[in-house]
Amino acid sequence: MAEQFIHETCARQGIERGQLTIHADRGSAMTSTPVAFLLADLGVTKTHSRPHISNDNPLSEAQFKTLKYRPAFPARFGSIQDARAHCHAFFPWYNTEHHHSGFGLLTPADVHHGVAEERVAARATVLAAAHAAHPERFPAGRPHPPAHPGEVWINPPKRPLPSPASSAPLPPSSPLAHAAAFA
Repeated sequence: MAEQFIHETCARQGIERGQLTIHADRGSAMTSTPVAFLLADLGVTKTHSRPHISNDNPLSEAQFKTLKYRPAFPARFGSIQDARAHCHAFFPWYNTEHHHSGFGLLTPADVHHGVAEERVAARATVLAAAHAAHPERFPAGRPHPPAHPGEVWINPPKRPLPSPASSAPLPPSSPLAHAAAFA
């Protein structure tokens, strides 16, 4: 199942060799030989959580915290079908409506689909108009929207990244990859 999901997702998203890193737990599906061979064939880098470390993937941890602390999250699910139904509603909201502070108050879909700069520019226009109409409401001066981070890392590299002039540009990050299985 994991093998089919990964293969279909890479094809659907147009992910090229060397563009994607999958960070996963050490469950049997993600450590299996067929998945390892598939990832190698697709040119996908695989990393795993450190054993006995519950917060090794801060982006996933943040996502699960958002899931658990939403008002609609029940104290207990009545069945696996209830849990699945809840997640089928949650993940589209999380990816397309929930504005993430780590993404400059953009949605994962904005970043994934390449419209982040457009959204930031539109916000800047609205804020400039509000400031022009009522400067007294802005004692600190003209407001600016949060900047879109150029990159979002789970674990930033310890070495300096190559400059764009000296190598090909890095592929864009995709915050949707983790939750795509539930959407």
